[in-house]
Amino acid sequence: MAMNSDYLIERRKLGRRVSFWRWATGLLLIAVIAGLGVYAAGGPELEHRGAHIAKLKIAGIITGDDETLKLIDEIGESNAKAVLVEIESPGGTVTGSEALYDALRKLSAKKPTVALVNGMAASGGYIAALGTDRIFARETSVVGSIGVLFQYPDIVGLLDRIGVKVESIKSSPLKAAPSPIESATPESRAAIAALVQENYDWFKRLVRERRGLDDAGLATVSDGRVFTGKQGVTLGLVDAVGAEDQARAWLEQNKNLPRTLPVRDWRRHGFAEKWGLSGLARVAGLDRIADFVDLVAKSPEAGMLDGVLVLWHPQLP
Repeated sequence: MAMNSDYLIERRKLGRRVSFWRWATGLLLIAVIAGLGVYAAGGPELEHRGAHIAKLKIAGIITGDDETLKLIDEIGESNAKAVLVEIESPGGTVTGSEALYDALRKLSAKKPTVALVNGMAASGGYIAALGTDRIFARETSVVGSIGVLFQYPDIVGLLDRIGVKVESIKSSPLKAAPSPIESATPESRAAIAALVQENYDWFKRLVRERRGLDDAGLATVSDGRVFTGKQGVTLGLVDAVGAEDQARAWLEQNKNLPRTLPVRDWRRHGFAEKWGLSGLARVAGLDRIADFVDLVAKSPEAGMLDGVLVLWHPQLP
């Protein structure tokens, strides 16, 4: 009888312990999920409230998208004491690059800005760099490609070979010209050439004003070619060879911003960025998944570009 009583008492104690650990595990799981939710929804914003150096990445094809422009505006209103603009871009559309440049100049009026050219800041990417106060590039980085491009396909010969004829009724000869289904006329070529030239003049004027080049210096760098970062320093396109450490040293010496200020990443408000999917995947050690999330988040930029381009690799889209 005593044995049965002791057995029942032990069973009750064991049941209580099991129940306790079940509840504890459940509460811990809820706390972890809640913590991840807080980080995903507002963690980055909490990090940005204190004094810090903001890091903004301009990568891929530049289109002047609203999310990037909004992010730049938010950095301008934040407690960031300076901004590192990390550029890895072959360029994009002229209007998108202009919008990005204007946003960065507006930001530079509020806070010191430094461009960091890692691999490439060509064409529209270089226009973005011009929007900052100082440009650093690695010796082997690619900069320049100062020029404007307008491309269109001509499939008239192909249509003739397969026996297809397309008729057009237009209000005027230059409407929808040039067209891939019509051979370009001298008038349409001249109209597009004038458009390209005006955008090219704007680009060169930007380089002249921001880099302080004379006519000879501008002519040397504005024939469309690219240069290394080291060549860019000699030609006046880049201020100095360096990376983040050199940028921080410049901010410390010239803007009195101590090295102790933390660097905080600022990301766009797309789906992946908003919910912190990429960051959470990296925290969990799932780097391959994080890379995939980043690729998907940027995929709209890989769509076909149209119009006048400032792009080093026009075949990339």
